[in-house]
Amino acid sequence: MLRKAYGGAYIVMDSRSIGADLAFAWPTNEIAVMGAEGAANVIFRRQINAADDPEAMRTQMVKQYQSELMHPYYAAERGLVDDVIDPAATRGVLIRSLHMLRTKHADLPARKHGNPPH
Repeated sequence: MLRKAYGGAYIVMDSRSIGADLAFAWPTNEIAVMGAEGAANVIFRRQINAADDPEAMRTQMVKQYQSELMHPYYAAERGLVDDVIDPAATRGVLIRSLHMLRTKHADLPARKHGNPPH
């Protein structure tokens, strides 16, 4: 992952959760359920509404969400990516990864139904 990976888009772009062998992220990557503004509005709704200055509280909660939950190191801690790599090292990491996987053999599941013409 190079930039932003939010919600369902992250999942379907060959994430670990749907069977990717390896996943790497650059340090500037953001992986989250949704963007910080939307997430803060949902997660911290009560705190924002109860604040004397809701807009200031919302801004604070957006920054908190970004700093604590959106960085790739948090994703690596949770197993969403295998490693956070230096962008300058990307080529070498990919070459080593493909070399490691060169002999991988994955059995395909048996087909339940054919597709005969009617």
